[in-house]
Amino acid sequence: MMEYFLFFVGIFLLIQGAKWLVDGSVILAKKLGVSSLVIGLTVVAFGTSLPELFVNIFAAIKGTTDISFGNIIGSNIANILLILGLSAMFSPIKVKRNTIWKEIPFSFLAALIFFVLAHKNIFDGTDGMMYRSDGLVFIGFFIIFLYYVFELAKREPLGQDKLVVAHKHLDLTVLFFIVGGLFALFYGGRWTVQGAVFFAKQVGLSEYIISSTIIAVGTSLPELVTSFIAVRKAESDLAVGNAVGSNIFNIFFIMGLTLIISPAKVPKVMFDFLTLGIATFSLFLFMFIGKKHQLKKWQGCLFVLLSGGKANSSKLCLRFSYLF
Repeated sequence: MMEYFLFFVGIFLLIQGAKWLVDGSVILAKKLGVSSLVIGLTVVAFGTSLPELFVNIFAAIKGTTDISFGNIIGSNIANILLILGLSAMFSPIKVKRNTIWKEIPFSFLAALIFFVLAHKNIFDGTDGMMYRSDGLVFIGFFIIFLYYVFELAKREPLGQDKLVVAHKHLDLTVLFFIVGGLFALFYGGRWTVQGAVFFAKQVGLSEYIISSTIIAVGTSLPELVTSFIAVRKAESDLAVGNAVGSNIFNIFFIMGLTLIISPAKVPKVMFDFLTLGIATFSLFLFMFIGKKHQLKKWQGCLFVLLSGGKANSSKLCLRFSYLF
């Protein structure tokens, strides 16, 4: 019973810890004179992916590699189908040209590289493992993405002050936010992984299914909140940027770091890898159907329905994927 309690407390701590750390980092960055754009593209984007990061670090240390894969794949699918879907249902999302032609394709590239490296055994008959060298490839692409982000920050001020609110707190409060956030993320990640392993054994489901559904949705809540705030403040392009940026961060940095910590056996979930790629490519195509450069309400509704279908069929998909 205690393991169930710690599991849900862990997810809560992951969400709250990410919020505290982002708040503290934003306040500190503003005190140091860092622009709101750079804060939004780095601190906020990094902060919303912190739950996935800490879950994967503990999963890698414990050797529960299915949780690592399920967390990243499930979170990335949720970011597109669930989070962008719900956001578009609330209000159509206008997307800037730069996001359509650079960031969404880069996110698709991340999903494609993830698929190829995870299934290289199909091409060369290897053992179905991902190694530290694969992790270094991911980190290399992440560095390229960071270079693009900072070049964008120099060229194109987006005015993200609507999302980044300046606070006037004592330095001690800033320290509390940052240190408290790190502690919450540490224990949240630890308890979530422990609870997921116990939960999977008790209900007879694989660790991958638990991590790609319950944990993935839980760790994606910061992205959901950020996207809803963006849409409500008429900064709808940032909703797409947040989700797409988090997907790039999740694969290239978090999965890269996970593999550097510990090589991992790839679970036989080709169906989910394909779902991620198709969802990302569909987001790109939807930008040119009907009113250009906009994710419409009906498209958001379709994404949410597909998300629900994906969640309900997770166990079936896992069994089906063993045929590949």
